[in-house]
Amino acid sequence: MSENTSVSYIADRVTRLQGESAFAILSKAKALEEQGMDVIHLEIGQPDFQTPDNIMQAATKAMSDGYTGYGPTLGYNELRQAVADYAKKYKNIDTTMDNVAIVPGGKPTMFFTMLTLVKPGEEVIYPNPGFPIYESCIKFAQGVPVPLPLTAENDFRLDIEKFKSLITPKTKLVIINSPCNPTGGVFDKEDILAMADVLKDRPDIFILSDEIYDRLIFDGQPFSIASLPEFRDRTLVLDGFSKTYAMTGWRIGYCIANTDIIKQFEMIMVNSVSCVCSFTQMAGVEALTGPQDSVEEMKTEFKKRRDWLVDALNKIEGIKCRLPKGAFYAFPDISSFGLTSREFADRLLDEEGVALAWGTSFGEYGEGYIRISYATSLENLKEAVKRIERFTKRLRNEIKPA
Repeated sequence: MSENTSVSYIADRVTRLQGESAFAILSKAKALEEQGMDVIHLEIGQPDFQTPDNIMQAATKAMSDGYTGYGPTLGYNELRQAVADYAKKYKNIDTTMDNVAIVPGGKPTMFFTMLTLVKPGEEVIYPNPGFPIYESCIKFAQGVPVPLPLTAENDFRLDIEKFKSLITPKTKLVIINSPCNPTGGVFDKEDILAMADVLKDRPDIFILSDEIYDRLIFDGQPFSIASLPEFRDRTLVLDGFSKTYAMTGWRIGYCIANTDIIKQFEMIMVNSVSCVCSFTQMAGVEALTGPQDSVEEMKTEFKKRRDWLVDALNKIEGIKCRLPKGAFYAFPDISSFGLTSREFADRLLDEEGVALAWGTSFGEYGEGYIRISYATSLENLKEAVKRIERFTKRLRNEIKPA
């Protein structure tokens, strides 16, 4: 993860932000490609599918129909209502369009949540290993990041006793990410209900439920804590279109929250980005209300890749990999080779041209792991595994006693 360099004339608040390593790795990989290296990209969490035709056609039609100017700050009512209807159907969340803010991607909901809720010194419990922007936004808001360790031994699920131990009088927010980036682990209904039971007597604690991958669960069904009536007004649901509909570059997402929070999101939007692109919003309406075949087709293909990849990784001496239940990431354990996760990833890229993310870019509890995005072709995955196997064989020879 890139560090933010301090310069005397730069405000301290900006230096509290940190980067996202996957993009730094991508930059390095691109530079190596320009020098002639053949690189296989497993670093970026971006579906390798085209945005479905019906969604692109909806955007084109919207442009022709005049959706090229400013739109409402919180989003067009047509899209906000579509989000509310979608949430009822796929998340069992009883909500209305008044509880919806349309924002430019998934990250703004993380950022806006911290700015709206977290006061200096208040604590935020977040998954670790987990998406690095959580910790970055917490620090920007001058909150205190409190990592909740997720372990392979527990299948990267919730450890309820550990969770209980982290709650203090200063706890303001708990972040849930299921399925999880980078582990692919899923908090099932039992986990969420156990968490809710712990939090039921602390109405001052809010929940940010990051559900950006919840249509990509291979084993089991998604369960949102916001579907519990007593938690509906305490939960901010983060979701969007990037992963489910292969719309990463369209920059559109949404938050579902109580109306007081939505009003604050509106003020932040007014003072920052004004609104989300108008014709992109109309594409969003089509995505949510149109055919869902493409989602199921993507999920089927991702599951096929997952099954092949995890089996292949576990056949490599020295590597252990849990079967992820969702998203499109594998998180294998490479600790047996005696390198840090960053050393392993850096050398693998330099020596074999395989670009992937090191575990500690997702937090301290990611040490000893690497993240592989299988949002690429099976052909690419097969070649990558050949190179990884060749690389690890050399590493085993290096660590053999003389």
